[in-house]
Amino acid sequence: MISTTRTIVRGLLGGGALCMAFSLPSAAQVQTSKTVSHGQPTREVSVERGEIVYVNGNSIIVKLDDGSLREFDDVAESSTFMLDGKPAHISNAKVGMKLEKQKVKTTRPKVVTTVETVTGKVWHVSPPKSVILTLENGENQQFTVPEGQKFTINGTETDVFSLKKGMMVSAQRITEVPETVVEHEVKVSGTAPPPPPTPAPGVPILIVMAPPASPVETAEAATEEPAKKLPTTASDLPLIGLVGVLFCGLSLTAMTIRIIASRFASSQS
Repeated sequence: MISTTRTIVRGLLGGGALCMAFSLPSAAQVQTSKTVSHGQPTREVSVERGEIVYVNGNSIIVKLDDGSLREFDDVAESSTFMLDGKPAHISNAKVGMKLEKQKVKTTRPKVVTTVETVTGKVWHVSPPKSVILTLENGENQQFTVPEGQKFTINGTETDVFSLKKGMMVSAQRITEVPETVVEHEVKVSGTAPPPPPTPAPGVPILIVMAPPASPVETAEAATEEPAKKLPTTASDLPLIGLVGVLFCGLSLTAMTIRIIASRFASSQS
């Protein structure tokens, strides 16, 4: 911070004006007043935007617009940010949430003016460096006179050598100190991730059917042996042979009956 000081001293001697610049000691009876004048403030705004890509308790990772990742560990529960226009906490952070961090730097210039006044009678002068004044409380104080200081007495400009014992002097020092007050403000806002899209009308929705549960086997069913199957040994050949034997038997029977009938007929004749 750069400071400048302006010193002005004014005094009275009879009907004339006496102007002096004094270095006022701190022990003197000095009446002090201060005023502050403010200048035009300036604001600098920087904005960072990103998307939450990871959340774990009070820790989050944000992917910034430039592709870089920034990790925030152990975010305090008391920390708040604006989520869709409403105050929110770290517990409301979700993956996919858009964040915007705004930093505002405000610089406010001001000038502090300090006016110090002392009144006394010249008790002793040591040109060109100092003068001793008798103050209103009767105490003597020594003041340093800046080099080259000029004085005006009855319209005539002169120097410290013109001061005489007994002259009434009112000395005043005005100091102007420029100061700069810098304020930092951080604002964080976010928007919730969009909801999943609603399927358009007429678009079939995939339905996944779970396989039926396998039946629970009882102990009895589990111990039952599977039914035994007979071996496949039958064929059509035995049936054909049986039919052939049957026809042969019928043929022999018919021949026997004819022979007996023929012999019976012969014996009757």
